[in-house]
Amino acid sequence: MKIGISLPVREMRDDLIAIKDFAQAAEDLGLTHLRVPDQVFRRNSGHLHEPMMLLSYIAAVTTKIELVPSVIVLPARQTVLFAKQAAELDRLSGGRVRLGIGVGGSVEEYESMGVNFRQRGRRCSEQMALLQKLWRGESIQGDTTYDAISPEVYIDPLPVQQPIPMWIGGAGVPSKAVRQRIGALADGWFVLCDPTQFPEVRDSINAFAVEAGRDPAELGMEAGVAVVGPRQHEWQERLTGWQELGLTHLCLRTLGGGISVSEHVPTMRSALEELQE
Repeated sequence: MKIGISLPVREMRDDLIAIKDFAQAAEDLGLTHLRVPDQVFRRNSGHLHEPMMLLSYIAAVTTKIELVPSVIVLPARQTVLFAKQAAELDRLSGGRVRLGIGVGGSVEEYESMGVNFRQRGRRCSEQMALLQKLWRGESIQGDTTYDAISPEVYIDPLPVQQPIPMWIGGAGVPSKAVRQRIGALADGWFVLCDPTQFPEVRDSINAFAVEAGRDPAELGMEAGVAVVGPRQHEWQERLTGWQELGLTHLCLRTLGGGISVSEHVPTMRSALEELQE
């Protein structure tokens, strides 16, 4: 199981030295990936950097760790522009991008970007197919429902990964439409349900994958555990439990535990030392 960590961006705010130190320490400690959340506009949601821009900065100060925005509210973004941005990040990082995507739940955020909130699920499915084409070097033109694409469009340069892997995140127990989208189109999914709910959700997603002619064994699965806060005493037990359930990835979290900016790297280091004991 690959183990990564979330970058505590809300706590670190504009402390670029702390952000760099955390990313580099995570890489040096052997963590496989670094996750950052997405937000363009949500009233009273607080200080949060745009993830593609932030990960471009992190790409320049790291060399190995995988870069994972999780999750980009994809339908709120213009498809061709995002295809170009993601391709650039993947090329500039040497092929280290794994895109987390979702549809979000903020009507206000969609309205602020001029996109129809009610169409977000169907638009997301169409966008995923278009992105895969563009990242493979194919052109697209006019055959879309939710994007007016004319004339013929392609991107250059292409990403290192063709296509860039896309993982879907949704509600704790994803709706049938989201589970179907994961099975048919995604490379993996972020597990937000309880371990007791997991087998039913996984089996449903796998059935949709088979229905789409895909091998369910190729779908990655990632959950998260907090190493600080109220449940920190049980994080290793939860990690073992998820591993036994067959997850391919796990994300540690030091955010939200009320610790200072300077404590995040030592907390991460201590957690990994505990894991190795």
